[in-house]
Amino acid sequence: MTEDVSFRRKPLTPEQRQARDAARRIEAEKAMHDHEEAQKAFYANKERLKAERLAREAAAAKG
Repeated sequence: MTEDVSFRRKPLTPEQRQARDAARRIEAEKAMHDHEEAQKAFYANKERLKAERLAREAAAAKG
């Protein structure tokens, strides 16, 4: 059986590797930032809803 060489990747040059790594690092930092912002928004909304629920429960207990 013959080997199909059309799918082999060419080795990256050091410059290409460095550029790829820098792009990955930037992408990872952006993903982490987006995740942190989503977490902050989630917990802020959770606390807001908790405060609203406690206020409703206190109002219902009063009367």
